[in-house]
Amino acid sequence: NFNSGNYRGALAAYTKAIEIDSQYSVLYKYRADAKFELQDYQGAITDYTMAIGINPQFGDAYLSRCISKAHLKDYQGSISDCTEAIQIDPQSATAYYNRAYPKGKSNDLQGAIADYTKAIEINPQYANAYVDRGIDRANMNDLKGACLDWRKAAGLGHKRAAEWVKNDCS
Repeated sequence: NFNSGNYRGALAAYTKAIEIDSQYSVLYKYRADAKFELQDYQGAITDYTMAIGINPQFGDAYLSRCISKAHLKDYQGSISDCTEAIQIDPQSATAYYNRAYPKGKSNDLQGAIADYTKAIEINPQYANAYVDRGIDRANMNDLKGACLDWRKAAGLGHKRAAEWVKNDCS
C-alpha cells in the first residue's frame, strides 16, 4: 500500500499489525511515515516517539521525527532529534542536511552552513546540500560562496541551481 501511494491503506494495515505485535518498533515507524505523507505531522511524531521508546537506538525514527518537527516549526525539537540521529550514525549525511534547515530557520546560519558542509564532506554528490548552503551563504551576503555552491549543484544536475548561476552569478 505505502509504495503505491495508498497511505490510508498503509495506515490501516500498520495499525492492524501493531495490534498483533505492539513491541515491533519498525511498525510504528512505518505507520508514522504514512501519517507524515498524509501531512499528519503530530500523529507521525507520536508514532516516531513510540518507535524510539521501544528502540532508543532507532536513528531513522529520530531523523524522521526531526523532519516532522521542522514541518511544525518546532526548530529546537527538530535540531535535538537530528542531533540524536547523528550521535547514532555520525556518517549520516542526511541527518546533517536535515539539521541544517532548522538551524537556518533559527537564525543560526553559521551552524546551518557547517552542517551542510559536513553533509557534503560525507557525500560530495549531495546536490541539495550545495544548493541550500548556497542559499544560506547568499543570505549572509556571500554571493561568491553561494555561486560556487550553485555551480557545483548545477554540475551535479540540479536545474534550479543552474538557473540561479545564469541569473545571479557573473
